[in-house]
Amino acid sequence: MKRTILAVAVSIAGFVAVWRFEPSATTVAASTPTVQTAPSTSTGSSGSTTVTTQGTAESTEFGTVQVRVTFTGSQITDVALVQEPQSGRGIDALPQLREEALKAQSANIDTVSGATMTSEAYISSLQAAIDAKGS
Repeated sequence: MKRTILAVAVSIAGFVAVWRFEPSATTVAASTPTVQTAPSTSTGSSGSTTVTTQGTAESTEFGTVQVRVTFTGSQITDVALVQEPQSGRGIDALPQLREEALKAQSANIDTVSGATMTSEAYISSLQAAIDAKGS
């Protein structure tokens, strides 16, 4: 009888340990290299120079985030996604992050609540694209 009680107690303790286990947050290896492309430059009919740069591919557990930034003169005129996550709450945050980047004219934007990992990856890729343009 004592062995049965001991076996049940150990089983319950093991079950509780497995049930309460929380895996650590890990990032998934990028399926594409995190390489920046050289900025492409064109001159419009109004004489203003348009430069397009691509940020690094940033991996999260929900997928890869990578942006392409278009500058007209020194202004950020567009931020487009080259790669985006295929799942997670961050998908809904991407339009808000784009809006904030255009409004701030920099990568100094807040993360979106509930989409922290996607936001941080977006901001990192955006900063890399801005850095690739240079001055």
